[in-house]
Amino acid sequence: MGQAKNGDTVRVHYTGRLDDGSVFDSSDGRDPLEFVLGAQQVIPGFEDAVDGMNPGEERTVTIPSDRAYGPHRDEMILTVGRDQFPEGVEPAVGQQLQMSQGGQVAIVTVTGVTDAEVTLDANHPLAGKDLVFDVRLVEIV
Repeated sequence: MGQAKNGDTVRVHYTGRLDDGSVFDSSDGRDPLEFVLGAQQVIPGFEDAVDGMNPGEERTVTIPSDRAYGPHRDEMILTVGRDQFPEGVEPAVGQQLQMSQGGQVAIVTVTGVTDAEVTLDANHPLAGKDLVFDVRLVEIV
């Protein structure tokens, strides 16, 4: 079938790691990830890695943050009063919440809690990080 190119539907197995070697995601034990090359269904650097691969080929690539989830932006961190939380919601560091503002829904992570305030981070958890992927092209559909 040849090399994977834009417009092809591909199936890949992958393991994603941070610079320190910790795994943040893997298709191990699951079906391969299926996506259309060039359709922006995955981060740009992942598409770049698969483009040109042959079925059965494996490679390890480092994807810089600007080709992954972008930079970590300080303006995406906000502090709100505890009184702005619904009754019965007890925020805890590491907890992910949905937040609605101006008709937009965002997932935020609680990064700090005091008696009066809660600090929320709306950055993607992998923003600002370079990612290392082991990728194996299983097939071009």
